[in-house]
Amino acid sequence: MTATGADSASADLRDRWTRALVAARPTGPDGPDPLPYADNLVARWAEPQRRYHTSAHLIAVLDHIDTLAAYAAEPDLVRLAAWFHDAVYLPDRSENEERSARLAERALPEAGLSEPATAEVARLVRLTVTHAPAGSDTNGAVLCDADLAVLASAAGPYAAYAAAVREEYGFVPDDAFRTGRAAVLRQLLGLPRLFHTPHGAREWEAAARRNLTAELELLSAGP
Repeated sequence: MTATGADSASADLRDRWTRALVAARPTGPDGPDPLPYADNLVARWAEPQRRYHTSAHLIAVLDHIDTLAAYAAEPDLVRLAAWFHDAVYLPDRSENEERSARLAERALPEAGLSEPATAEVARLVRLTVTHAPAGSDTNGAVLCDADLAVLASAAGPYAAYAAAVREEYGFVPDDAFRTGRAAVLRQLLGLPRLFHTPHGAREWEAAARRNLTAELELLSAGP
């Protein structure tokens, strides 16, 4: 991406953050300036250790939430949760979701969000550990489906996604990575359903399972 393209994407992200935050907080446009919080989050999503969990992933998740927004009880809280769901991301750490949720719990009250709304955003961030929302959890269903929608990509984009995940774990030897990644794929394939919204079930479920199965077969074949 060119510098101009990156600047345009960052400006679009800042605008999307501002719209979601202003819509979600009780004071609306009257409150703390949203842009310092946007700047902090945009910088986090651009950190050098990221290969898949980048601002491009954030944009994709936000786009998918827009597609699924009608299913959510509180779509703007889901959008805020998307911003925070991998805001803390170190590939060699296992507590990224918890640390991201705690960041939301610190930042959002300062940004003018109510306590119940902040708690809901943090709950949604923690839900991305399992991607298993309860049947009545419409906010959780939308966030989890949006986060996993990449699994239903066409063959080329899916291969690029898998390669980016491998790059993030470049410090892991090949054999160990294949073993760990295969376990993740088997866990996903073992779920009764990957997607929980009607749109996700209809449009993404079958394609995602095909991609996961194909990747697992490649991993099982070895180098």
